[in-house]
Amino acid sequence: MLSLQEISDRMEIADLMVRYSHAVDTHQWELLDEIFTPDAHIDYTAMGGPAGDLESTKKFLATVMPNFSAFQHLVANSSIRVEGDHATARTMCHNPMLVTSGDGSRRLMLCGLWYHDTFVRVNGDWRIRQRVEEKSYMFVAPDAVPNS
Repeated sequence: MLSLQEISDRMEIADLMVRYSHAVDTHQWELLDEIFTPDAHIDYTAMGGPAGDLESTKKFLATVMPNFSAFQHLVANSSIRVEGDHATARTMCHNPMLVTSGDGSRRLMLCGLWYHDTFVRVNGDWRIRQRVEEKSYMFVAPDAVPNS
């Protein structure tokens, strides 16, 4: 049976992962400072992005995300392990993205991946210290979405 502390830790970590999705989907890069540790390492290479620290990741996201006219990050099926002030998780992410070209054509990109995260409790709050993406699939349907 899980203790109240373990239940609380798991819920706080799950909420942290949802807050990441909301920060990215709303382009609120400053919120990532409340999600990651200052020394975090973030590795997006499995899906074609860079690996780096928090500041370089925020710059990358601010540069690339405006290329997509619609997107969502859905996180689910987290397997969370908590050991004191440290935790790890493997979380599924489904990320549909709509790319609109200058000529008005649109392509739907479906990305499926797992986040492999390492968490640490800092001043009573959980933060992501390391995030590594693992690719499951990427599918691009050219001109699959009619203009509307």
